[in-house]
Amino acid sequence: MTPPDAAAIAIPATPSPGPLHALVKYARIFRVSLIERMTYRSDFLIGTLLRFLPIITTVLLWKAIYEGSGQTQIGGFNYREMIAYLLLTNISRMFSSMPGLAGGIAREVREGTLKRYLLQPLDLLGFLLSSRVAHKVAYITMSFLPYALLFYLCRSYFDGFPDATTMAAYALSLVLSFLVGFYFEASVGMVGFWFLEVTSVLYIVMTLNFFISGHMLPLDLLPQPWAGILKALPFQYMAYFPAVVFQGKIRGTELILHLGLELFWALAFMLLARTLYRAGLKRYSAYGG
Repeated sequence: MTPPDAAAIAIPATPSPGPLHALVKYARIFRVSLIERMTYRSDFLIGTLLRFLPIITTVLLWKAIYEGSGQTQIGGFNYREMIAYLLLTNISRMFSSMPGLAGGIAREVREGTLKRYLLQPLDLLGFLLSSRVAHKVAYITMSFLPYALLFYLCRSYFDGFPDATTMAAYALSLVLSFLVGFYFEASVGMVGFWFLEVTSVLYIVMTLNFFISGHMLPLDLLPQPWAGILKALPFQYMAYFPAVVFQGKIRGTELILHLGLELFWALAFMLLARTLYRAGLKRYSAYGG
């Protein structure tokens, strides 16, 4: 941000278009963002293939753990289920991870470029959500064949596809995991309104999130009360929950309850991000430009 003695820009009141007008506007943002993302389809493809390399070491590591322990089941998972779980968390994270989102918001605040959203009838979170949906569509489209090949090669670790109801619940859990991940990281990025440098904070939060979301290992493997505590937090919906839904480890009333809780956390983080954004704008100043 520029020195405080410069003249502050006047922020005009943002017009409030109707819902249809807003829908058309963000649909155009989605289309432009999708065209931009598809320009880098080779990068998506290469990045996906490189992500497969750690999977090979993971399979070998867990094979050694099971053989060394002399047990057929650890934390309620046999070896096949464990490898299947770890493969499925890659799909979960494909939806819920938001690389660069929080850091990008903090950078826009720090460098003062956030004012472009204030000078135009454009909502920051709406713009970022449209762009991120386009990013996911491009990434999932370009990654479909490599992942299909991977899962075909690893089909011996699965018991086949679950029934239609479980697949529908799995698809819903992935969509909600996207919303939980987006609004959580957007909320973290809003910290930039209060701190000029947030790189260390973001690193700590994202590292913890990788572990407590269940991406590294199933939360069931942790001792009590830690497993119970982490399952009560919203982060499990970014990796652990969709994976165990596919594996059929959560069914019936418990499944409906967790889908409701996942929706609750998506709405709660959306409200938190909106609240932090409004509060941050009250202390935000940008000069010149």
